[in-house]
Amino acid sequence: MGGFSVWDYVVFAAMLLVSAVIGIYYAFAGGGQKTSKDFLMGGRSMSAVPVALSLTASFMSAVTVLGTPAEIYRYGAIFCIFAITYTLVVLCSAEIFLPVFYRLGITSTYEYLELRFNKYLRLCGTFLFIIQTTLYTGIVIYAPALALNQVTGFDLWGAVVATGVVCTFYCTLGGLKAVVWTDVFQVGIMVAGFSSVIIRAVVVQEGIGRIINDSYYGGRLNFWDFNPNPLQRHTFWTIIIGGTFTWTGIYGVNQSQVQRYIACKTRFHAKMSLYINLVGLWAILVCATLCGLSLYSIYKDCDPWTAKQVSALDQLMPYLVLDILRDFPGVPGLFVASAYSGTLSTVSSSINALAAVTVEDLIRPYFRSLSEKKLSWISMGMSLFYGAVCIAMAALASLLGALLQAALSIFGMVGGPLLGLFALGILCSFANGIGAFVGLITGFVISLWVGIGSQIYPPLPERTMPLPLSTAGCNISISSNLTTSTENPLTTIFSTQAAERPVLAEHWYSLSYLYFSTLGTLTTIVVGMIISLLTGGLKQNTDSKFLLTKEDFLSNFSWSKSERAEKVVVLNWKTSTMVAEGTDNPAFSHIEMDEASDKNKANGLHI
Repeated sequence: MGGFSVWDYVVFAAMLLVSAVIGIYYAFAGGGQKTSKDFLMGGRSMSAVPVALSLTASFMSAVTVLGTPAEIYRYGAIFCIFAITYTLVVLCSAEIFLPVFYRLGITSTYEYLELRFNKYLRLCGTFLFIIQTTLYTGIVIYAPALALNQVTGFDLWGAVVATGVVCTFYCTLGGLKAVVWTDVFQVGIMVAGFSSVIIRAVVVQEGIGRIINDSYYGGRLNFWDFNPNPLQRHTFWTIIIGGTFTWTGIYGVNQSQVQRYIACKTRFHAKMSLYINLVGLWAILVCATLCGLSLYSIYKDCDPWTAKQVSALDQLMPYLVLDILRDFPGVPGLFVASAYSGTLSTVSSSINALAAVTVEDLIRPYFRSLSEKKLSWISMGMSLFYGAVCIAMAALASLLGALLQAALSIFGMVGGPLLGLFALGILCSFANGIGAFVGLITGFVISLWVGIGSQIYPPLPERTMPLPLSTAGCNISISSNLTTSTENPLTTIFSTQAAERPVLAEHWYSLSYLYFSTLGTLTTIVVGMIISLLTGGLKQNTDSKFLLTKEDFLSNFSWSKSERAEKVVVLNWKTSTMVAEGTDNPAFSHIEMDEASDKNKANGLHI
């Protein structure tokens, strides 16, 4: 395959340059970053649309740009059922978690755990988040760079270091506002990259009808598979039930996402940002699906993966781009820019979230004398530090790729129990610290048991159900001209034949990966409730601020009234010295309006 032309590098460099310029702009716009709240929360003045696009962008890493089309090529379009899952996830996040977090006006989601339970649970949450996110960012930076490098010869370390440095640069200078606005720009690049591939593929195949037709006869349009078996990798039920729990753990309670929608100026804007983001998720899903089906239509008689033209499935997209777009200077560069935009947007939101969690959970509570100015400098320092850590993790990923991947999938199971912990706090008024802690630990143990088991004994092909690929139409001599992809070290250590697989591996460890999170969440909630009831949870008196109330739901129907009232309350609060709490909905509560008498109590809560 032809390499890259100068124009491709120019397009890529332009994308990095624009991102950096946005960072510089927000470092100085509006008087710069005066307080840590300005830096970490955009001064809580963001509006819905940019935040929505930003949520979409960081959710879409380069793994989505390269991985989802390959997934559809290999396993078929059942992946589209995620459109329904995303709807459920956004509903849960906007109606269950958002009202409580927004009302409390917290910067770090784990702050909620201390307000509701105790500070040990808060520290648990914080450390788990930091470990999980650094692992994740390392892989997110390195994996796509490797795939693009092996196919296009695009400089591997040049790209990794350039993206890492630019990302750290604008996160450190511009804070959350820069992160959000660069994300908006990067979503545009991603859609452009996808569109160029889809449009060109349709032209090459002489119409979209042929692509759909090929996919239909190739069995790729397998939308409906209602097999209730939880061991099968993707069925309607695993995607709807398992997927909802897995993604709610990311949208509802993960700091990287929550931090942005809490930064909106009113609760209505925060909810709108989630609902608009849903449209973005659907658009991206449609793009990725069309790319996957185009891949199949073009390579249905000659699969580059079986023919050893590419060494891993995630190299198929770059391979296709070079195949059909090589006569258009700069367009392959646009695609590479779109893959790296995915990386940048995910990494920047991770860096900002890591800085927020460190400052709010590990520095502010223990060094109370620090001024806001100092804290904003510390937040910048933390962004710089975590940026360096992420580049270091990418270097580590190049040495221990498969091990890190395994570590990540094991840490991905952290999401389930954490979601359970938050759900317990928000939905059960009688849950107490002891119950929550025991529930969390039990949820972990179960999740890790299944997770590590499934790493050692990966599920057999009859569970994952890959669709057939053909090399009948290939006119190339099949030669292995590429390095093979790394094997999972855990599997190689325990290289066992099917005959030696224990009974547990056949049933328990073969559980669809989407159910790991579900298992963790439900275990945590059930155990937490039982233990809380046994340790006198009914006797405790929980402030209704920390719970989801009937009013939170009803307030959706009186938004025009509450919007006006919210605006007024926010203005009054700016002048008073009260701790900045989220605006509640005064249309329903009389207590919140009585500011003066509540002032000490509200301050007391933050002690």
